[in-house]
Amino acid sequence: MSDKTIGIGTKIYLVGGIGYVAWQGTRHAPNVLRSENGVPRRPAGTLAIIGDLKQMNSRWLVGTSMVGYGCTITVGIGVPIPILSEEILRYTTITDEEIFAAIVDYSDSYPNMKPDILGEVSYVQLKAGLIVVQGRELPAAPLPGTESGVTFKPLKERSIEEI
Repeated sequence: MSDKTIGIGTKIYLVGGIGYVAWQGTRHAPNVLRSENGVPRRPAGTLAIIGDLKQMNSRWLVGTSMVGYGCTITVGIGVPIPILSEEILRYTTITDEEIFAAIVDYSDSYPNMKPDILGEVSYVQLKAGLIVVQGRELPAAPLPGTESGVTFKPLKERSIEEI
């Protein structure tokens, strides 16, 4: 869907301010395994984005550290998606039950460049807070935390006309 609605110069909500799409991200991989409905089952579309740090809100810009992966930054963005066709409409109606995330052991697989995953879970399972991995129940959450997505929504609704 992204190549149909998002491109260089697309105006986005970036960490509480306004930003722009500059290019595809460094780990952009559009040809990954997908579900029947077209949703990626592995990390896929990424964006290189730019914005004015002075407009941003630290609530949606967080330093993150993952054992085995290292330091990174978690960035809250919102992209207005114009409904230009039935295909795009269909993509926007996909639910959390239809979106899956790979379970990766960043303490072993990533630093040792092992391509394997421990399994897959739906976003419904992640948001429930517990997943089962190799028979063990573990606490979990999606990287784009649920609380920040909910609090970001009024900002998007209020200023969508301006974008």
